[in-house]
Order: sequence, then C-alpha cells, then structure tokens
Amino acid sequence: MGPGPSDVSPRVLNAMARSTVGHLDPDFIGLMDETKELLQYAFKTENALTMPISAPGSAGMEAAFVNLIEPGDTVIVCINGVFGMRMRENVVRSGATAVVVEDDWGTQTDLNKLEDALKAHPEAKIVAFVHAETSTGVRNDAEKMCALARQYDCLTIVDAVTSLGGIELAVDDWQIDAIYSGSQKCLSCVPGISPVSFSDKALEVIKGRKTPVQSWFLDMNLIVGYWGQGGKRAYHHTAPVNSIYALHESLVMLHEEGLENAWQRHATLHNKLVAGLEKLGIEMAVDKAYRLPQLNVVRIPEGVDDAEVRGRLLNDFNLEIGAGLGAFAGKVWRIGLMGAACTDKNVDFCLAALKTVLK
Repeated sequence: MGPGPSDVSPRVLNAMARSTVGHLDPDFIGLMDETKELLQYAFKTENALTMPISAPGSAGMEAAFVNLIEPGDTVIVCINGVFGMRMRENVVRSGATAVVVEDDWGTQTDLNKLEDALKAHPEAKIVAFVHAETSTGVRNDAEKMCALARQYDCLTIVDAVTSLGGIELAVDDWQIDAIYSGSQKCLSCVPGISPVSFSDKALEVIKGRKTPVQSWFLDMNLIVGYWGQGGKRAYHHTAPVNSIYALHESLVMLHEEGLENAWQRHATLHNKLVAGLEKLGIEMAVDKAYRLPQLNVVRIPEGVDDAEVRGRLLNDFNLEIGAGLGAFAGKVWRIGLMGAACTDKNVDFCLAALKTVLK
C-alpha cells in the first residue's frame, strides 16, 4: 500500500506466465491490436497513436518530450512536486527553455500563475504538467489547464502515471495532446510498461520536425510502423511479449469492471480510509477538494518516528506504506490505494496495523 508498484492480480501474473511467442507472430499482433483498443478505452480517446512503450513510465515521459520538443523551443512546466521537476529536466536535456510555474507542495497548480506565464511567453510551444502528483497526493485540474493552454495555442504534455484507471481522465474531451502513464499504479500490472497517447495535432508536429528526434528508440515516426493498426508490421524492437500479456490482462479487468466503476471504487475506499485515519488522530496533508483517492498523503503525528513506524509495519505486518519525498521527507506518509490493492480488506488491515504500531 505504498506509492507503487501496487499489488498485481493473480490473473495478471498468470497471463504473464504464458508461453512467449515472437514479437511479429500473428497471434501476438492480434493481441497488440486488442491492447491498443483497451488503452484507448482507459484513456477515453480515439487517438490512433495510442500504445504501450516497452519501458517504464519514465520512458513514456521522455517519449512525449523528445518527440514534441526541438532545440530552441520554449516549454512552460508546472511544478508542485517531484515529477514536475523531472519534466523540467526533460525540457532542458532536449535543448529547450523551461519556464517554470511553481506552487507549494501539497497545493494545486495556480491557474492564474499559469496564465501569467502564457501571457509573458507568447513564444511558448507546450504546457507540461502532472495530473496526479505522486509525491504530494495532489490532483491538478487537467481539464482547465488544457483549456487554458489551448487559448494560447500551446500543445499539452500530461503525466498520468498515477491517475490512469484511478480518477477521471478524458483525453479527447480535455483535448490532451500527449499523455503518458505507467503499468504499475492503478492498472495493477507489473512494472516496466508505459502507455502513451498522442493526438493527431501532436502527430503532425512530430512529422513536421526540422530536426531528428534525439532518441532513436523513442522516435514515434519509427515506432508507429510497429504499433500501427492491423496489417503488416515493420520491425522496430523486440517487444517485452510477456509484459504485454500482463498489461492486456490488466486492461481486460479494467474493462470488465467498467472505467467509471473503478473510479468510484477508489473514491469510496479513500473516504473509508480517511475516516479511519481521522479516528487515529492522523490528518490528511492535502485539501479535500483536490486530494487523490489512490495516493493518500497524511501528516506524521508529532513525536512519532517516521522510519520506525514504516519499519514495524513492514516487518511485523508485511505492509508497505511510502515515505515522503523532497520537501515532504520526514513529514508525511504516502498510503497507496491503487488498482487491485484498493479493497475493503486492505483498508481495514492498514488501519488496524497503524493503530497497533502507533500504540
């Protein structure tokens, strides 16, 4: 019950154990097509370029930046936690200028600050932000931030690593241009795969680049030949076949439950966890209006030893919760309620274990 990876369903583990076939085998290509369609369902998009990158969420992040950014571009990066800082790092390494919109950890990105930055930098090409900030438990208002970016003719890059499958996310309705996620959070798949989706507008920008994409492996112009819909596939790389089996099964499970039902399950059990924590005298660190149900950041009670509590939970109860990062180090715990780990049983177990250890 930490910030990820989350528990993996036995169904997903069983799928991963199936016999490995070739990455150009007709049966596997059929599975690739199904996986794409299921990802389109999860992202709520009809984007043709929707696929899993054969690497963790960090590679999905890099794919979005290196394909859309060229040297000399200006990118507005919204930072209110660790993963916004990583976005800025990608901008700088791509040879672009990063204009930072910074807000306190534990708060949302201020829309007025974002608009001020857009007005001050009419040359800006992209607005980049984290939808669900794993380091702070904050949900940024992706719909409004994308609408604001469009007003100033900017593309958007969105980090949905912790939000996909856990809270409302609508790529087409919100007109997100590039989005990436991870397999190991609310999808409850094994780590190592990064679902991504690019809008037609983003694809036009990629195809019209003046300079080559700096990463051969992550160049969407090349990968699209392998992950194209149906028909003949051009060899690009050897896909992690068994991990794709696992992702496919996790997406089938999400489809069976229903996307909106999954969102509601996370919200309902989050409310139960919060009520139980409050009875133990543990306060939430994030305002109710924008806290994440799947990643609960709580204040460590005064006088309580952070590392000792987490150590005893792990050693005595085989229960993992996460430590704080960056500005939140030593001040908060991060309790995950993601995917297959988001159950009544786990909430009850976590509360009982915390009560025992705190005593």
